[in-house]
Amino acid sequence: MGRATPTLISTLAAGALALTAATGGAATADPGPPPVGHDLPKVPVMRGAGGAVASVDPIVSQIGIDVLERGGNAADAAVAMAAAVGVVEPYSSGIGGGGFFVHYDADTGKVETIDGRETAPASFHDKVFVGADGTAMDFDTVVNSGLSVGVPGTPATWEMAAERYGTMSLNKLLKPAEETARKGFVVDQTFHDATADNAERFAMFPDTAKIYLPGGEPIKVGAVLRNPDLAKAYRQLRTHGSAAMQRGAMGEAVVDTARNPRTAPGVTVPSGQMTRSDMRAYEAKVKAPTHSEHRGLDIYGMAAPSSGGIAVGEILNLLESYEERTGKRTQDLSEGEWAHWFAEASATAFADRNRWVGDVPDVPTQELLSQDFADERSCLFGEDSTMTRPVPFGQPDGSYDDCQASTETTAVGSEDQHTTSLTAVDKDGNTVTYTLTIEQYGGSGMVVPGYGFLLNNELTDFNFTPVTDGVPDPNLPGPGKRPRSSMAPTIVLEDGTPWMTAGSPGGATIITTVAQLVGGVVDHDLAIGDALAAPRVSSRNGSATELEPALADGDVGDYLRSLGHATKKVDRIGNATGIRVHGLDDLEAAAEPTRASGGSAMVVDEDR
Repeated sequence: MGRATPTLISTLAAGALALTAATGGAATADPGPPPVGHDLPKVPVMRGAGGAVASVDPIVSQIGIDVLERGGNAADAAVAMAAAVGVVEPYSSGIGGGGFFVHYDADTGKVETIDGRETAPASFHDKVFVGADGTAMDFDTVVNSGLSVGVPGTPATWEMAAERYGTMSLNKLLKPAEETARKGFVVDQTFHDATADNAERFAMFPDTAKIYLPGGEPIKVGAVLRNPDLAKAYRQLRTHGSAAMQRGAMGEAVVDTARNPRTAPGVTVPSGQMTRSDMRAYEAKVKAPTHSEHRGLDIYGMAAPSSGGIAVGEILNLLESYEERTGKRTQDLSEGEWAHWFAEASATAFADRNRWVGDVPDVPTQELLSQDFADERSCLFGEDSTMTRPVPFGQPDGSYDDCQASTETTAVGSEDQHTTSLTAVDKDGNTVTYTLTIEQYGGSGMVVPGYGFLLNNELTDFNFTPVTDGVPDPNLPGPGKRPRSSMAPTIVLEDGTPWMTAGSPGGATIITTVAQLVGGVVDHDLAIGDALAAPRVSSRNGSATELEPALADGDVGDYLRSLGHATKKVDRIGNATGIRVHGLDDLEAAAEPTRASGGSAMVVDEDR
């Protein structure tokens, strides 16, 4: 079996446990209930049948497998897993955020998506982040304030997904998360380090410090983190559904926290504009997915306000266009040549994404994803040289020549890199990829008093001012508007049936991570675990092409620099998950082997 322990839904723990101080001191008796999942191993790749899941954490994956074993489908598993992530990785996602849910229905063969992105208050306008002197407000000041908080969309997404696609009640699906919050989990080094990195801003808010900075210090490695207020929040969602957020006391507490942040003595932060009317007006939206083709496969992703589906599709289209222009095949390229091709394609796609994609009417999605548009854009590509950054954007107008005439470009906006992504395939072939977030690691830094969850800072995903003078900016704030996102949950079909899933956190690097993962499996015939583990490159039309150390310090980095790339070494790019569907009796789930301390892949029945 794929399970490493007894079913978490029913037992949630085993044996007596102890607390151990981060300093390595002696263990002391823990007076509370035994925590959850302390002995679950992290397995990056698992292959088998009966259903598969992949996530950032073994507790989360185990809960997903338990749901599948109890007869739930992929949507059920995804909702239960997402709720659990909000407990064990509360800095990346949770009740106080939003996300995008992509679903394939095995009975109908149809792909649908749910847009659960956070929304701006009705009072917002395009200069809400502009100071009295006419310049953009300080970014970090806005992040750590009520002004950054969008109306959360996650509870409505869970409810809609469970009702539209699932077979189990929301009450049942949220129970494991509630019990995990109540019984707690053991803090590891990664969680401690993330807390330490955010300690200064967490200390600004007493309700946050009470949970994550006990005694004024970051919670220690080996400590058991219990959050009874968060358990209460899940109980209310189980009992009342998303109405608990949109029309109940929980939602009122969110609004009050955003409008009147509770801060430490001597600390003041900007107040938010969210109202209870904004909360009541929130809607999760069912939307058609983006669709493109790559080497005979159908690539489905998330439409605007996400830019992920559009940009991933355009990158893959551009790679095909480069093949046509050069007469070379991507699978025959050297590692350095592949990195150059990919960097140029991704910079080009980001030029178009920055100009055309946002929560605005008439985003030219179909044209941006057309092969003819990619063919025109590919004329800028050179095998032996680097395009000048920033790359000019194209004109997706349906009239394409061999080469575009426009040289207009846009500057690059900012976007943080902390999110989570999970995926599930059940025994019948129903498939989900779900990416959700509270934006920056730790979101706004503010915990909702009495409910134990962090609020997002999603509204800082808007551009505070137009990124380029004289060029329309589709991502300025506005009333009820949803900020542009790079989240790119992706489902790949072959002949109408699931072939692969892919998703990742990482802010704007999500797009390049997902495109590389799909490209690695499709173009280079890599096993999904190998494609996921491969070192990554990310060029987002800024001044530098980012490289992970294995590329930056070797021949690939030297080769790119010889072509004119300005390179920047970064510790890691993305934190992906995916499932390769070789057949319903042969599922290969994959998560990170080492990035961010690794993830967790599980199947119901391991390969014989």
